[in-house]
Formats: sequence, structure tokens, C-alpha cells
Amino acid sequence: MKQRDMIKTVRGQRAVDGAGVRLVRVLGNATVRDFDPFLMLDSFDSADPSDYVAGFPTHPHRGIETITYLISGRIDHEDSLGNKGTIFAGESQWMTAGSGILHQEMPKPAERMLGFQLWLNLPRSEKMADPAYLSITNEAIGLIRQDKAEIRVLSGRFGDAAGVAPQHIPASIFDICLSAGGTIDIPTKPDETVFVFLIEGDAVFGGETVPVKTAVLFGVGDSVAVSAPADADARFIFISGKPLHEPVAWGGPIVMNTREELEHAFDELDKGTFIRHG
Repeated sequence: MKQRDMIKTVRGQRAVDGAGVRLVRVLGNATVRDFDPFLMLDSFDSADPSDYVAGFPTHPHRGIETITYLISGRIDHEDSLGNKGTIFAGESQWMTAGSGILHQEMPKPAERMLGFQLWLNLPRSEKMADPAYLSITNEAIGLIRQDKAEIRVLSGRFGDAAGVAPQHIPASIFDICLSAGGTIDIPTKPDETVFVFLIEGDAVFGGETVPVKTAVLFGVGDSVAVSAPADADARFIFISGKPLHEPVAWGGPIVMNTREELEHAFDELDKGTFIRHG
């Protein structure tokens, strides 16, 4: 068994998106190749509703999946296909934009808004799949405790705990809390891209302390070891998935394989033919 080494860190940077939502952007255009198939990662963490209540009014997506997870807070959503619902604290929504969807996400005032949204690329053969939602409620999240660690399994499997099974890319996503001084060894599939995002508190990798709101990418191997500092707890998101090794043509909320496909998508938006019915 070979343990994966830390090969790259990406510190999140403050950004503004949507109608004025203040967030921390961790992954984006500059990290696509290294983090394939993961495109973008935004972190939300605020006790001031004015940072986020303007939300994300109606906007399009095509060619990707978005995974939104809230540790605390609430987000209401609805779309052009007539779907609507709410993501509550401790829950996640896995949205397949596929051939195209128009939706809005509106955070509601809370004592604290803490969570993230991850964009997952769809393979060329499934870019135009039918749009769909996978609601990951508390009941669908696997839970396992060992030593000083608590692992919530949103998707994939850790030991005897299983989460949901995504329809397209079978990415694994775990929310892991480590008590001060605790260490966890996470088995990984050798052919997958593996990284963690430190959402609360610093963490230690191979003796090196990495600050909160940082994504840590690992090299090849069969497992990942993460430790909490001796005097503080750590909470991080473990994410893994098989890379696509396909060209990426990315324009705002739409991700295709070629510039021509991207231009065609925006042309359909202009013409009002972006949404496929039936």
C-alpha cells in the first residue's frame, strides 16, 4: 500500500459572484487540468446574511453537474423545468445540468452559512444527458465513527458506510470531522484524482500544517493520511473521481469540449432554444 503525497495546494481567494454573493473561490479555470474531472469549488462561510442573500438569480448551465452541500444554512432553489425545493443544513443536492437548465439558488438568512458548491465535468458522451436532481438528505448520508474521526458519506463508500450512487461520474465525497490530535487514513482508488478541502480549521499532511480554506491535491497511491493539529479540531471534505482526460471549453456556466460547441450553446441561449423539451 502506497500513501499518496501532497503535491499541490490551492488557497481559496475571496470573490463575488451571482447577484453579489461574497464567497471563497478555491478551484477554477487555472486548476482544471490538475483537478480533472473537478472544475470549480466555491466555499461559503459567513455569519452576515448581507454577504449572500442576493443569491444566484436565474442562470443557465450545460455540460456539468453541480454538487451543493450545506453544513449550516438554507438555500431555496427552482428551475425552468418546474422543479423547486430547499437544501437544509446537513443536506446536499446533486444537479445534473446535462443538455441545459435554467435555475436559481437563493440562500436564506441564517446564523451561519457554511458549505460549498462543486462543479463536476460530464464526459463527452454524457454532456447532453437529460437534466436531473439527486437530493441527498440526512437519511441518505452514511455515517461512521472511528477513534477521533466522524465521517459523513455523501457519495461512495467508506468502510461499512455508504452514500448515494451518482448516475454519471461516481465521485466519492466525504465530510470528515477530526478531533484535536486525531489522524485518519482514507483508502483511495489508484486511478482517481484525489483532493481534500479544509472547510474548518487547519490540518496536517506529512508533518506540514496547511491553513483552512485550502484544497490539497495528492499524487498517486492507495491512501491519504490527514491529521488535526494537537490543539484544534479540523473539518475537511474528501473528494475523489476518475479523470476524463478530455478537452475543456469553458464559458461561464457552460462547459463543453470544443469552442464550437460552446458558441452553439450561447447561440441557443440567444434564440431561446437552449432548453430541450421532451
